[in-house]
Amino acid sequence: MTTGTLPGAVRLGLHGWLILITLCGATFMTGLDYSVITVALPEIGRDLHFAGASALQWVATACLLPTAALMPLFGRASDMVGRRRLFIVGVATFTVFSLLAGLAPNPGLLVAARAGQGVAAAMIGPTALALMTAAFPEGPRRTRALGVNGALLSLGFVVGTIGGGLITSGLNWRWTMLILFGIGVLVMLGAITVVRETTSPSRTRLDIPGAVLASGGLFALVYGISTGGEAGWGSLPTLATLLAAVVLLGAFLVVESRSAAPLVPPRLLRRPTVTWGMTVGLVTFGMCGGATLLLSIHMQDVLGYSPLQTGLGFLGEGVAALLAGTVVARLISAAGTVTTIVVGLAVQAVGTAAMVFLPAEGGLVTLLVTSATMGFGHVLTVVAAITTITSGLDEADQGVAGSLAQMPTFVGAVGVAGLTAIVAARTEALAPTTTKALATLGGLHTAFLVAGVVALLGAVAGGLLLRRTSRLRIVSRALSEQVGQVS
Repeated sequence: MTTGTLPGAVRLGLHGWLILITLCGATFMTGLDYSVITVALPEIGRDLHFAGASALQWVATACLLPTAALMPLFGRASDMVGRRRLFIVGVATFTVFSLLAGLAPNPGLLVAARAGQGVAAAMIGPTALALMTAAFPEGPRRTRALGVNGALLSLGFVVGTIGGGLITSGLNWRWTMLILFGIGVLVMLGAITVVRETTSPSRTRLDIPGAVLASGGLFALVYGISTGGEAGWGSLPTLATLLAAVVLLGAFLVVESRSAAPLVPPRLLRRPTVTWGMTVGLVTFGMCGGATLLLSIHMQDVLGYSPLQTGLGFLGEGVAALLAGTVVARLISAAGTVTTIVVGLAVQAVGTAAMVFLPAEGGLVTLLVTSATMGFGHVLTVVAAITTITSGLDEADQGVAGSLAQMPTFVGAVGVAGLTAIVAARTEALAPTTTKALATLGGLHTAFLVAGVVALLGAVAGGLLLRRTSRLRIVSRALSEQVGQVS
């Protein structure tokens, strides 16, 4: 990363870099957590004697569910009690539970500690983003900060897969959590010394009914998506869970429209930049997250890679994410957020669709090039989408906006579930006529192509709709100025 100037005087300065490193360190820590534990799951199961694969999966799910469910609540709470205060509480909580997870003597305590990490991550996500948008004014400086954040969040996944393999091979799984504890201590020092409060505590009462409905609905949605593949998408538990999610989230929207102090103000959800920005985020996270999972299956089940080799196989994606984070501010400054979204999703689509050329043997260059192309386009899209969502909002709404901007990260699991279902169906269809590895490869190729097409459609639709929204905003602003001049 360089500190050279960009158009619009975007030099961050020493204090700005310290703030950015602290806030990005927190998001990197939470991103690292999700991937590093996944690689270590087999060893955790053996060491702590988990009952089976379904019980072991709760080591990951116990962290994911509270993060997704509580993020809107903590987004609004940060606007009420102070973002810096809640950020520090979140980092401290995450750090303590990381230590407890690393020392857990049995499955129950490990799962409980992972749930605590999930609650803390729900505090960190929206507050870190809100503190970042407040610390760096809207424009090139904020875009650059968001670019660094997006790159490091993606890099956290790659480092986690590589680090998880190295740690579990050379040490043991407990060090995956103890390293998170060490990072948390460093982030805490930065939070206390360099991060400043950006808002005054509000006396507005918390919307308790909205909080209950939103948290319950998101919990049911993410739980249904996460367990649907194993339980069966047509099974009664899965259908009941997803139906409950629809009912609870629908009731949430009704309650919010009538609340004097809503958890998520309906005027935010009615903003086209927010709704379409979140839609773009859902597409890019769903398709990139799904394709990344499928790449892991390709490397391990088709190519026979070890967990460590699989982690190293994502190096191209990680390097490309860093590169995209350094250039995205320039692209947005030169061409605007809409063009950046279109370019980003189109590049992601090309990289993902090109994975149909991944072979049954070898193909390392193809793997690195296609995954790097996908990762580069993904980070461009993510930063442009977050910039779109958080731009033009009142300072008092930045906490809520931060939670909305990160919701696609978790709801994007819909894409993961859809792509894995495509792989399963196509693999089953090919199984009677070929080998297991080739049948799996055929299923993966079909899913990669679908993911590329969806990303390309997202680029076209997002470009058209966001451009129309931009034109309407320009016309509305011009009319308002004319009215002001006449009056």
